[in-house]
Amino acid sequence: MKVLCIGRATYDIVIPVDSYPVENTKNRVNGITYCGGGPSSNAAYLLGKWGIDAYFCGLVGDDYESRVIETEFKRVNVNLDYLIKDDSYKTTKSYVIVNTSNASRTTLSDSSNNKSIGDIEINIKPDIILIDGSEVELAKKVINDNKDSIVVIDAGRCTEETIELCKLSDYIVCSKNFAVDYTSDNDVDLMFKKLNNDFKGEVVITLENDGCAYYNSGVKIIKSIPVKAVDTTAAGDIFHGSFVYGLANKWDIYKILTFASTASGLSVTRLTGRKSIFPLNKVEDVYDELRRRNFY
Repeated sequence: MKVLCIGRATYDIVIPVDSYPVENTKNRVNGITYCGGGPSSNAAYLLGKWGIDAYFCGLVGDDYESRVIETEFKRVNVNLDYLIKDDSYKTTKSYVIVNTSNASRTTLSDSSNNKSIGDIEINIKPDIILIDGSEVELAKKVINDNKDSIVVIDAGRCTEETIELCKLSDYIVCSKNFAVDYTSDNDVDLMFKKLNNDFKGEVVITLENDGCAYYNSGVKIIKSIPVKAVDTTAAGDIFHGSFVYGLANKWDIYKILTFASTASGLSVTRLTGRKSIFPLNKVEDVYDELRRRNFY
């Protein structure tokens, strides 16, 4: 089972603080962490770590940051045939300020890097394609060239490009912000009514602390697992990666969503994005225990 993840790769600088910094002050911090990031990139990393034949397609510079990202991917056996290095491009950096007292995060990303990969030849036939709303033209081409592939979109921001890709996807796994912005409504039932009417794919809405929702003869809510959160960085990416893992294993939608909720819920108990991805066997153990206790 081949999974192709197309999207943005970033170099994350995660800065933990006990409380959000006051403007115009100097602050000393401990435990700054550096690692790769990006929605599809983090999902590819999880899939490789969990034993899936994962490929990542994205653009990086020919710089120190890209070498860190490449090393991390190789460590978990992600195929990098379509990791494009461009020496005229600087790998995007994201500065993530994490308030560990309430698990909130504030991200500052370099928006000057708006270059896209362009037209490249993808020579594999992926069973599943995961896209994150970036590399739009390439994503459309790959989807068109692989009509038998299952297409999943991580729809985070409500942009024209993301909406266009949602219409080509079999699963629209969107954030609550996307759903609210697209439907102009805060009622989950009304969100699903419009989303299900406008998109042919199956819709899932992630609800942050409140879990996630899907539609099955009515709106169903899957609640978050009870944990003490310290950092929510990449929790959504981990949810999407776990969702694709479930699809790759041909699970039913309920098991996919409850397992993804478990994986993403566990991740918020640790600092730092992709470094908070738990080993597969640990997620399985916690998931089985939650099922034994009838939490799911």
